[in-house]
Amino acid sequence: MTNTNLMKREYQICTRCIMDTSDPEIEFNSQGVCNHCLSYDDTAKKVLLTDEEKKPQLTKIVAEIKEAGKNKEYDCIIGLSGGVDSSYLAYCVKDLGLRPLAVHLDNGWNSELAVKNIENIVKILDIDLYTYVIDWEEFKDLQIAFLKASVVDIEMLTDSAIIVAIDRIAKEKNISYFLSGSNFATENIMPQSWFYSIKHDSLNIRAISKRFGSVGKLKSYPMFNFFEFWRYTYFNKVKTIPLLNFLPYNKSEAMQFLIEKLNWRDYGGKHWESKFTQFYQVYILPRKFGIDKRRAHLSSLIVSGQLPREQGLKLISENIYNERLLQEDKEYLLKKFELSESEFDRLMQADPLPHDFYPSYVSYIKILRKFKRLLTRKKAHV
Repeated sequence: MTNTNLMKREYQICTRCIMDTSDPEIEFNSQGVCNHCLSYDDTAKKVLLTDEEKKPQLTKIVAEIKEAGKNKEYDCIIGLSGGVDSSYLAYCVKDLGLRPLAVHLDNGWNSELAVKNIENIVKILDIDLYTYVIDWEEFKDLQIAFLKASVVDIEMLTDSAIIVAIDRIAKEKNISYFLSGSNFATENIMPQSWFYSIKHDSLNIRAISKRFGSVGKLKSYPMFNFFEFWRYTYFNKVKTIPLLNFLPYNKSEAMQFLIEKLNWRDYGGKHWESKFTQFYQVYILPRKFGIDKRRAHLSSLIVSGQLPREQGLKLISENIYNERLLQEDKEYLLKKFELSESEFDRLMQADPLPHDFYPSYVSYIKILRKFKRLLTRKKAHV
């Protein structure tokens, strides 16, 4: 089944990047340039810095982190998945003379290649690694529950667990800075309808688990309670810094550097260090939701000048994955999930539903934002 929104408008593709009407909310100007490109231009003016502008800001950030980390075992915390961004970040952090604690979330889906990449990185760079292992039976039940709920962002479960794990480890180790591998240059485009923006929405996770899960109350899966959610959302004392935004960062050059210096090996696609993420992106998203995330990933590189549009069009026209390998991966997933093919196919055919179809913090956040606007207006009239 494909996203019904695809049927409601004439097909159009951006004349600058390769985003198209598979994003149901995409808009084009009179020159055929999409809103994602225009948004990139607006944000780039504020976020993208010249090399000369980056140097003093980076120096200041590093000095602040070192000062806050004095007399502590670690002065910062980083996530390490074995992917390009997090692996290159690990190198940069050590090269800057910082003392990071690397945190890796093991949710039961690590590829052998990702595990080997992580082992090589922490050994060569001499970084301490904290591996946070999630109970497989609970995580499996959650993922199946999200499949049954028919929501788009099954990866929210991993993202939320990473957020909570890093938050708790940072507090336990008294670390004040989390250095993120997220970066504007290569991740600037992603339609809002292709993911759930409140990644740490524990109310949404609990609601879907309660309705579709079978393990009962979640006991070990890391999740915020009500007060932790609001504290993290609005009063988080651990400062997050997207460090790659303050460094020269070209994705293809970073990959080549990792291969040569850290014995890193490419795994074929963005976030494919996870076997589930790989299947999710090449099978579940395209066939159930009409989403090919390569389009956003490639468009991000195109608008930031790291990939010619012609090459992006060529890459997106190629098969997303080898069909034989895809069938093997499907069989692997069904075996791990203990699902029959007919049951899985039935879940794939169900109509997609928005995350806030189920209880979530969305309504609470909307009320809070409305209240803040009213307060702002009231102060303006005093």
